[in-house]
Amino acid sequence: MSLTPLLARPRALGALTRTGFRRWSTYRAAAAAGAFTNTVFGLIKAAITMGAIGAAGGTVAGYDPIAGATYAWLAQAFLAPVNVFGSSDLAQRIRTGDIAIDLSRPVDPQAAYLAADLGRAAYQLVPRGAPPLLVGALVTGLALPAQLLPYVLGALSLVLAVVISFACTWLVNLAAFWLVELRGVTTLYLVASNVLCGLIIPVHWFPDWLARIAAATPFPSMLQHPIDIVMGRAQGSAALALLGAQAAWAIGLLLAGRFLLTAGARKLVVQGG
Repeated sequence: MSLTPLLARPRALGALTRTGFRRWSTYRAAAAAGAFTNTVFGLIKAAITMGAIGAAGGTVAGYDPIAGATYAWLAQAFLAPVNVFGSSDLAQRIRTGDIAIDLSRPVDPQAAYLAADLGRAAYQLVPRGAPPLLVGALVTGLALPAQLLPYVLGALSLVLAVVISFACTWLVNLAAFWLVELRGVTTLYLVASNVLCGLIIPVHWFPDWLARIAAATPFPSMLQHPIDIVMGRAQGSAALALLGAQAAWAIGLLLAGRFLLTAGARKLVVQGG
């Protein structure tokens, strides 16, 4: 079991990435509505975060009010590209048997879905991510580094976060090979991922026991780590350590996804052959 099929047919995967970008670029009204929603929630979260830090004496786990607001705005900006809430498209195709079409194509299904998801993330980064940051800069101000390196490393971290989020969603969807109803599994996944990734509050604010649980999961790699790197909270070897952890999670989860896809395909029965 290896990740070699993910690197095969690079031209086809590049075309699928561009197709994913173009597909999502057609939903401009939805992107605008999503940006508006993310911005409104950013205003609410930034206000609550700044109020909580102020009530705590001015700092919480190294966050002052502006840093806390910046975290809230970045979380809202990265929310759509990383796709923290996941999707159920693959599970629906497994239920209907359409997954058999994916398995018969010359491009590896996992690689094809990942390429399309990277295209989706690339498009959503600007129309869904830029408006919250612009409003944040105007309303509360943003505590961001002046150096270029945190943004370069942050971009790499964000790509890894997208891959990890995809791999987690892929695993949840593959459960449809064995389970008739996935609503319980997806609900548990959404609750766990949204809390432990740092979407609600920074993972650094967690009590020790919850922080240890979060550290044993891939979820902080989906949001907390990219924000830490972009904000400059993790620099030098600390930033590289976070990137290494993200890469390890990405590889491990993709390999697990390949194993489950192979196991599920063996038991797949589609009417008509």
